[in-house]
Amino acid sequence: MEHYSMNLNLKVWRQKNNSEKGGFKMYRVENISSEMSFLEMFDVLNEQLVHGGEEPIAFDHDCREGICGTCSMYINGKPHGPWQANTTCQLHMRAFKDGDTIVVEPWRAGAFPVIKDLMVDRSAFDRIIQAGGYISVNTGNAVDGNAIPIAKDKADASFAAAMCIGCGACVAACKNSSAMLFLSAKVSHLALLPQGEPERKSRVLDMVAQMDKEGFGACTNTGACEATCPKEISLSNIARLNQEYLVASLTANK
Repeated sequence: MEHYSMNLNLKVWRQKNNSEKGGFKMYRVENISSEMSFLEMFDVLNEQLVHGGEEPIAFDHDCREGICGTCSMYINGKPHGPWQANTTCQLHMRAFKDGDTIVVEPWRAGAFPVIKDLMVDRSAFDRIIQAGGYISVNTGNAVDGNAIPIAKDKADASFAAAMCIGCGACVAACKNSSAMLFLSAKVSHLALLPQGEPERKSRVLDMVAQMDKEGFGACTNTGACEATCPKEISLSNIARLNQEYLVASLTANK
């Protein structure tokens, strides 16, 4: 693959903290390699800012391997940028052209308040998990992996749901800031397995209640969440969540 250098204009959201009003600021970076990742390009920009006596741009990152879900940014109006099934850290600069202007913003959702610049507080997701995203287990030695037989189709569907990394792109892409794709993945992951049976009803009721409490919007099935999800979580999980919720609501007191 041919490597080349480019010069870019960056229109980046800067916001000192959650209580102060933010705004866009223009920056220019030069001699950026086409094979740099998007975050490596931001590292170059931040070095440039520090050397110039300015405060670096705050953004979240950890693994830089598409696993942790923290590298969350709107890039030219799309969560995680222009590539499909891709996190920001997996996006490379060859996705852009020399002279491009790239607009970078934090997630825009009431339940994800801005902490600083491109960083948002996604602890609402943590509280949803704490409300019911767990199973009861007996402590002691690890049980053999084949001790409980699980049908392959259910195991595969559970694994696909468990691929969710909790990045929040689904919320950011949704016109209602709905967290239904995230929640449905977490509920489906455990509802499909026999290990998830003990808390099956309380799980979905408690997690949906917490989601509503956090201020996420309702799902209107536009499909923007699935289209932008870096792990391609299926909308079928939302249908499963609705079924689980209906059954739990009707039978919870029986």
